[in-house]
Amino acid sequence: MDPTSTPDAPRVRGAVVDGQTRCVHYRSELDVIAIRFACCGEFYPCHLCHEESAGHPSTVWPLEEHDAEAVLCGVCGSVLTIAEYLESSSCPRCASGFNPGCSLHAHLYFEVAP
Repeated sequence: MDPTSTPDAPRVRGAVVDGQTRCVHYRSELDVIAIRFACCGEFYPCHLCHEESAGHPSTVWPLEEHDAEAVLCGVCGSVLTIAEYLESSSCPRCASGFNPGCSLHAHLYFEVAP
């Protein structure tokens, strides 16, 4: 399935290499999310894609906005809230697994509780 090719799918910017939002920086079988950046509202597969092509510095989503729909599952095309994503190891809609290593980078996208 290629949810990024449907007419109502969010556009994913950056160095996307496949229809499940993998990019040149992160392209394992489990790298299947894109994140809507708080600074511009655009989806990118990763912080490096944003850095290379957005033309502005990124900002993180504040804790009080973790109910924002900001994480795109590249497998089924569902847009998850930040809280749903942070609380899951797989998509709550299609059960596709997410890369557990992404938690190491969460602070680049989302304000995290101490």
